[in-house]
Amino acid sequence: MFSTSSIIDNLNQSEGLEYKQLCRSLKISKKSDKDKLNIALTALEKLEIINKNADNEYNCAKNSDHIIAKIRCSSKGYCFAVREKNNEDIYIKENLLNYAWNGDKVLVRIIKDGYKRRSPEGIVDCILERSNQILLSKIEIINNDVYAIPIDDRILSKIKLPKEDKKYIYKSENKNIVKVEIDRFPIGQDEGLGHVIQELKLNNNEELDTDFVLSKSNIINLKNSNDIQTKKIDKRKRIDLSNKNSYLFKSWISDNSPMLPMIQIEQDKDKNTKLWIHTNNIAEILDLNSKKSLEIFFNAFESIPLLNNWQDYLSENLRNFSEFKLGKKNEAISLCLTLNSTNEITEWGFHLTLVKCALIVGSEHTEALLSRKSKTRITSRLLKPIKEHIENLDKILEISKSFRQRHLLEGKVEIPTALNNTKSLDEFFIQNPAEYSKGYFEPLRKEDCQSYLSPILLEGNLIWYKHSNKYGLKSAGYIMKGLDYINANEMIKYSEFVPNDMELNEDGNLTFNQIIKLCDDDNKKRILHKLLINEFKENEVSLISNNLENNHREKLYISPWTVPGYDFTNLINQYCIFNMIINGKKSKKNNVNEINIMESNSWKLVNWDIFNTSISKHIDTLFNKFIIDKLNEYKNKVNQYKSNMISIKKVRKAEKLLGNSYKGIILTVQSYGFFVEILDLNVEGLVHVSTLNNDWYEYRSRQNLLIGRKSKNSYKVGDEIEVKIIKVDILKYQIDVELT
Repeated sequence: MFSTSSIIDNLNQSEGLEYKQLCRSLKISKKSDKDKLNIALTALEKLEIINKNADNEYNCAKNSDHIIAKIRCSSKGYCFAVREKNNEDIYIKENLLNYAWNGDKVLVRIIKDGYKRRSPEGIVDCILERSNQILLSKIEIINNDVYAIPIDDRILSKIKLPKEDKKYIYKSENKNIVKVEIDRFPIGQDEGLGHVIQELKLNNNEELDTDFVLSKSNIINLKNSNDIQTKKIDKRKRIDLSNKNSYLFKSWISDNSPMLPMIQIEQDKDKNTKLWIHTNNIAEILDLNSKKSLEIFFNAFESIPLLNNWQDYLSENLRNFSEFKLGKKNEAISLCLTLNSTNEITEWGFHLTLVKCALIVGSEHTEALLSRKSKTRITSRLLKPIKEHIENLDKILEISKSFRQRHLLEGKVEIPTALNNTKSLDEFFIQNPAEYSKGYFEPLRKEDCQSYLSPILLEGNLIWYKHSNKYGLKSAGYIMKGLDYINANEMIKYSEFVPNDMELNEDGNLTFNQIIKLCDDDNKKRILHKLLINEFKENEVSLISNNLENNHREKLYISPWTVPGYDFTNLINQYCIFNMIINGKKSKKNNVNEINIMESNSWKLVNWDIFNTSISKHIDTLFNKFIIDKLNEYKNKVNQYKSNMISIKKVRKAEKLLGNSYKGIILTVQSYGFFVEILDLNVEGLVHVSTLNNDWYEYRSRQNLLIGRKSKNSYKVGDEIEVKIIKVDILKYQIDVELT
């Protein structure tokens, strides 16, 4: 189904489209859909967002006053249109939203300029794309009519339902939330209409948690509907490495967890090392020229952990073709790194290979390897069966640690993984070596063999950025901005965490690593880690090209491709590598001397376009702003889902312990109360200021504490207190506690 946003996106990507061309671009053939398109085109013309030229071609109006933005609402009713590129947010009064909801993509017109500290004010003229097609709601009867009241209090509308949906009326003892499909969004004087498609009775029913949290995060439960077709692999020249030992490091337990690459090592007498990264050749067997395949990806751009298994964004068919299995020969797309004696990368090359998995390395192996006192003696029962592989595994672990040490010396930050004691959430807390949306690294842990993949894959991904950029190719990736410094004024709030004799640099700052080292109390260090994590903004996928703004050129870029079984970003970058290997021009016309364009520094010998017009055009359909925006929208939903799934499981745990008292430590302080982490349970609860009825408490933001006006009792971050669990709210993932 097309949206207003897709109409504008198609017009933006062309100099003008006739009506029939636009229908083909939007894949519209039914008369009912054409009628809707005509209504949309008429409205957009009247709003002067698009226009029609003398050749009857539609195009986007130039010098339009409209701004593309996303609506963000708070539970208190304040709404803003959030713009791109860190531009100032636009305040939208509720009566000027024109029924735009939280998360909707809209066109906004500024009607009042901002001044001093006040934001500009605007009005929503057009809703480009709705973020909610399904609403989680409570059913209520209002004036004898049946209505769905969204449980998300940032959505400021109710939806009218048919009379037969009265049977789903909300009962607090059942916590029976319903999924409502929107039949018509509110418009003008007409109410929104919908109907119930599923009831979720959440009370004491943890089996529905996954469905509930997915729906609340607006993620489609695929249920094996992502049937992406594969194509037959053509016979191509490959390097046969199937007689060499390749190792698959895997901590994820689920059978359908994301497919991971393999690592192979070769050492010579001169202490030079060849380190191979063999990746699943998904780009080779997937037809990304197919519009049908691309449409399927728009429902899911990455694999996500559920409870005890995963929702794979790829089809089972694809997995069967490309997954590395013990003792089985596989085609792969590989990167060979040449390292010197100090594990520095001196050369690289991309290749098509034939490989075979010699050993699946588990966390029990890395724990045994890294815990043994002497490398010469093998006494562990876990290591004896893999004796022939130990030398190679030791070298791989050494290289991984060496790479990570170099990254930390370059100013990157390492923050420990959060604790987990909920078995069903194990897959959420295993280090994902393909995840770059955080601005920091998680440490290497011998209890998690997968963590040792991270530094190696990071280097492989950095190399594709360097290689593609030198050839003037686009890639999708991340700007590794990080956040190495925090102003010392911020640390005054947490003065008890660090000693009084701390030394600042000449700018009055401390590095993150210095702050962490200065804190010697384990509990306070955990709090400090959480505070530091909050300083890092989510790192979004960017479209990386030679046309980068000057202020971005000095930043570190990474273009991930090594785990295409994890997300679409890795897949399209791998697709570009594959096309460069098989379709890249290796010489000028009539020139017999071919250049291996997949090797490091080969770009110095090349002064021609790598791809012909046809290949370039197809690559551009994958590397464009529309796709990147969609990737980021989905990634934001997934990050929200992961956080909420962890939260609901913590609430479920607290629900069984109502009335119990525990020791805790204050994490954050706000004007309305403070959040406490119950150390034994690893859950967080809110002590609301209204429960502190022995005094009137004042919030002092500079000191980050609450202080009693009469008693002078204070509550600040790091204080150890005892609390009792008094209430839980499954729908809001909230735990309320009070002081004992």
